[in-house]
Amino acid sequence: MIYVRRSAAVVLFFILLLVLSAFGLLAFRDGQFDIIAAAFGIGACVLFVTLYNVAKTVFRHIDRYVLIICIFLTGIGFIMQYRLNPEYALRQIIMFAIGIVALFIAIAAVKKAGNFGKWNYIFMAGVLGLLLLSLLFARVIGGARNWVQILGMSMQPSEFAKVLFIVTAAYFFSNKNRIASILPFLLFSAACILVLVLSKDLGAAILYALTTLVMFFAGTGRALLTLAGMGILSAGAYASYRLFPHVKTRVDIWQNPWVAERTEGYQIVQALMAIASGSLFGMGLGLGSPASIPASYTDFIFAGLCEEFGIIAGVAVILFYLLFVLRGALIALNARTLFHQLLVFGCTAMLCLQCFVIIAGVIKMIPLTGITLPFISYGGSSMVSCMALVGIIEGVAVKNGEYDEKKIESIGGAVL
Repeated sequence: MIYVRRSAAVVLFFILLLVLSAFGLLAFRDGQFDIIAAAFGIGACVLFVTLYNVAKTVFRHIDRYVLIICIFLTGIGFIMQYRLNPEYALRQIIMFAIGIVALFIAIAAVKKAGNFGKWNYIFMAGVLGLLLLSLLFARVIGGARNWVQILGMSMQPSEFAKVLFIVTAAYFFSNKNRIASILPFLLFSAACILVLVLSKDLGAAILYALTTLVMFFAGTGRALLTLAGMGILSAGAYASYRLFPHVKTRVDIWQNPWVAERTEGYQIVQALMAIASGSLFGMGLGLGSPASIPASYTDFIFAGLCEEFGIIAGVAVILFYLLFVLRGALIALNARTLFHQLLVFGCTAMLCLQCFVIIAGVIKMIPLTGITLPFISYGGSSMVSCMALVGIIEGVAVKNGEYDEKKIESIGGAVL
């Protein structure tokens, strides 16, 4: 345990050094001292240190590595966002502070509550309500109807809904033994996906569908039914290709973006050129042209990262996401109830799938879908929801630690 604490503190020190060094370069990049960049870097580091120390003090058994990974990815996001648009970076750090509150609330909720019981039916109503809010009142951006204006602020209801969606999925798959008893949740999941498809928010629809399938398999172990679900998902994807022109356009661009490099394929072509120009070690912070990529601070931030920091930095980011998955898996394996196992598994799977879908789309492995890269892309709704998912994972880690501590104490008392 002492080794874990020391190693986590050492890793945090180097992350802070990286962030401070990057913002030092940004502060002097135009030959003049940018005091706002320097203050932003210092403020971000103070926020990271405060988060780490408060979390480990209030919740002694928190998984420090999960927290460190979250801090590292957020720090990389702050660097790239300030490099691209300082105003967006300032907004993002505010949303990160709100996300910290969401993280602590999630930890406390999971730590104190059981499986939430009948609250899950209220959660289901809340999820559908949030998704219908997008369908009925959201603005259309990039062909998808997913942004809602509330009190002058834009938000994505589907981002907040996915937290409650995972809690509900964990409850049903952990408490129901027969397929007939799981059917209400499967119908609910299908309704959620249908609303997202009607909103043309196909990126979120894919996330909800894939998360449902992996949690269904983890909870029931029924491989054939999971494969059948994959077949239904594939049929739905093909139907979307035939029904929605912007989906067909994205698939055509995925097949050959160079045919429309000046029009529809401009984004992906610029992203691929940026990654190629960055080569292995990058052009250097502030020396590339990531702003030439449309939506460089959201959907395509990974391409800008590779251009200025190099492909090796892109691989490092992917490795940190894989480490996050590994830590999530270990926490799930140590959980004492199936509900908490599935809860951690669902949160980890959601974040993992989101990373895969957006990174694979940017490098042209699969057709591009408009979702954010967790912790790194600009997006307040995404930041808060991702922090809440981390809070759920950490809440289970705290419960695991408290159980182990009580077990050790009981064994010591028995020996005495």
